[in-house]
Amino acid sequence: MPSVPVSDLPFTPEIERATAPLYEKVSKIVSKLEWPGYAPIIHEINRLKKEKNAVILAHNYQSAQIFHTVADVVGDSLALARDAAKVDADIIIMCGVHFMAETAKLLNPDKKVIIPDLKAGCSLADSITAADVRLLREKYPGVPVVTYVNTSAEVKAETDICCTSGNAVKIVESLGVPEVLFLPDQYLAQYVATQTKTKIITWHGSCEVHERFTAEDIKFFRKNNPTAVVLAHPECPPDVLAEADYVGSTAGMQNYVETKKPGKVILITECAMSDNLRAANPGTEFTQPCNLCPHMQRITLPKILASLQNEGPEVHIDPAIAERARASVDRMLAVK
Repeated sequence: MPSVPVSDLPFTPEIERATAPLYEKVSKIVSKLEWPGYAPIIHEINRLKKEKNAVILAHNYQSAQIFHTVADVVGDSLALARDAAKVDADIIIMCGVHFMAETAKLLNPDKKVIIPDLKAGCSLADSITAADVRLLREKYPGVPVVTYVNTSAEVKAETDICCTSGNAVKIVESLGVPEVLFLPDQYLAQYVATQTKTKIITWHGSCEVHERFTAEDIKFFRKNNPTAVVLAHPECPPDVLAEADYVGSTAGMQNYVETKKPGKVILITECAMSDNLRAANPGTEFTQPCNLCPHMQRITLPKILASLQNEGPEVHIDPAIAERARASVDRMLAVK
């Protein structure tokens, strides 16, 4: 998990009092000894947000210190995509990875969209290019292309409609066709294929976090936690999903915990999400086979502060690409 940041900002009694309610949100994750390192940066970020009319969007895989203390909008890719289209701010700070910042820019072309670290990429997004999609269209003429939002704007521009893990089945079935090209996650595609009669033609991409989980991992943790409920993300390999009690998107897993309130959970997804759920659900004990996303964890509180101070690095998309990519995202958002 993130190390305590070093800052020149002082931890004054005033800042201690002002940030006390925020500390309560993360007290299960951050010790009192660590808090003086975080609090001054958090306080300054929240001050600058108001001064600059900025809003911070944070994905579920961000650290609890970001997710619970400076973020204004939180959620999975679908929630962030929907809320990005509604934000009333001059500046959007995307605490996630680059394709998420691009999606926010697509939906807010007249606003300044910033990502605190331009190197926060995605192995899945990197697994396919716009040229690959064009070649697939030639190979499968007339077959609609459904593209996971975990892709670049250039790839989105070559697709018919986007989807997330939370709405993938609904998007596929909304097309009313016998087969679709489903890109680029092979494991999500295989899961979707088990949930629909539509033929799924897929690509060979995968998430470097979720593909590392194994069925043996789950069996090991079940042996030591026989009463625990196993929740798995559909980007995991099929043998992992077969061992799970529930398969769903990050939002789906969060809703499962919040509504069913299980005593123990084994969470098979990015490691930081366990901390975020633990902070909000103190009655549930979490076991986390911990795979951290190295790209998500590039986003830190000091980088967020610097991005507000400098109003950059800003995300830009070629207008010709943006118009076509925006259409595929808009089509997704139109499916209820």
